Amino acid sequence: MQFATTNPYTGEVVETFTPTTPQDVLDAIGRADTAFRSWRTTSFAQRAAIMQKAADILRAEIDDFAPVLTLEMGKLLGEAKAEVELCAEIFEYYVENAETLLAPQTLPVRRASEGKATLHCEPLGVLLAIEPWNFPYYQIARIIAPQLSAGNAILLKHSENVPRSAARFVDLMRRAGLPDGLFINLYMPHDQVELVLNDPRVQGVALTGSERAGSIVAAAAGKALKKSTMELGGADAFVVLSDADLDKTVKWAVFGRHWNAGQVCVSSKRMIVADEIYDEFMDRYLKGIAELRMGDPLDPATTLAPLSSQRAADNLRAQIDQARAHGATVTEVGPEAPNQGAFVRPTVLTDLADDNPARHWEFFGPVSMVFRARTEEDAVRIANDTPFGLGGSVFTTDTQRGIDLAKRITTGMVFVNHPTMVKADLPFGGVGRSGYGRELLDLGIKEFVNHKLVDVVDIDAPF
Repeated sequence: MQFATTNPYTGEVVETFTPTTPQDVLDAIGRADTAFRSWRTTSFAQRAAIMQKAADILRAEIDDFAPVLTLEMGKLLGEAKAEVELCAEIFEYYVENAETLLAPQTLPVRRASEGKATLHCEPLGVLLAIEPWNFPYYQIARIIAPQLSAGNAILLKHSENVPRSAARFVDLMRRAGLPDGLFINLYMPHDQVELVLNDPRVQGVALTGSERAGSIVAAAAGKALKKSTMELGGADAFVVLSDADLDKTVKWAVFGRHWNAGQVCVSSKRMIVADEIYDEFMDRYLKGIAELRMGDPLDPATTLAPLSSQRAADNLRAQIDQARAHGATVTEVGPEAPNQGAFVRPTVLTDLADDNPARHWEFFGPVSMVFRARTEEDAVRIANDTPFGLGGSVFTTDTQRGIDLAKRITTGMVFVNHPTMVKADLPFGGVGRSGYGRELLDLGIKEFVNHKLVDVVDIDAPF
């Protein structure tokens, strides 16, 4: 496995990085464990000061941090800046809320003689974070901000194509004042993950990635009896009911599917449109996609970025070909893809029969699946006809109708009149093949703490 910064727009290999050895990994675990034993006794105020400093640095140096994302995985510069700002907001959320979220909780008791029962949240220790390339900074921030705030230490195994992003975040936390050993980046090959999980000093693992990676890591964690959380992708439904405001809905559909070049686990991958407005929606949707402009992701005029690598582009085209072979109608939209860059021309798949396996795939790029829903019940059936269950959307001018339908979609998140959003103050996570566990808010910060019961009972109370 090569850890390298490769510009997906030019194809240039900018820098390579030396992978860790097994001894490097063991040494890092030792450093993290030692650092944790001191860190767990620090006050929330001390931790918050470091988190705030990290947020301040990100905002002050946004023009320095953002281009690294564009260089390594092709993200539009404007989207890269938005990601940096989101990370700052996540840090600040825990600056403001960590102490309250982890405050001891007094439990109600049936009888006064049963004593005073309290739940205390204590950090578990050293955690492994395995993160993907599509949001290189955000994926780090949403695990380290809550877990460092809770008193844990983090070992990071980032994707092999974003090594600079990982290094920049370690340097960020060093400059923010985080003590050595609490956040360590490892250019770690896949075969060293089990070494980490089998170490008794490591207490858990959080992974965001593919189903295949999740199943392997979850199995290793389970065998080692370690806590794990998994975020494994999705194929979000974008349900358009007959009374939807089409002008606004179509704009959100184009954005929801194509932001970050469609490489988002919660992007709107499956458009499910009421039969009465299907033709009009399709006409407007295709016109909206055709207006997207592929080009240099550093150019503000570019609105559709290249994919993260040429391999990713080739794999996506192969998926499209397989969908066509199984009977799907394939429509390429807009101008031809440029010769330079890992681009895939926006593509719309229709006529996906119930027996077409492609309707259950996650297309990680600018590929839309569009379905015609005969009735509202049919829309719910199509939305739930997926192994995934991450996010989803319902568009309607009747808010209560949207809420009622949202409750019938089996996912971790549903938004009414908006594509699935990623924000510092909203929880994130799914069900089914999208994984388990939650990140952000109180749900995220409490994933890797010991909920310890302390019960003070009168010594004369009956057993």
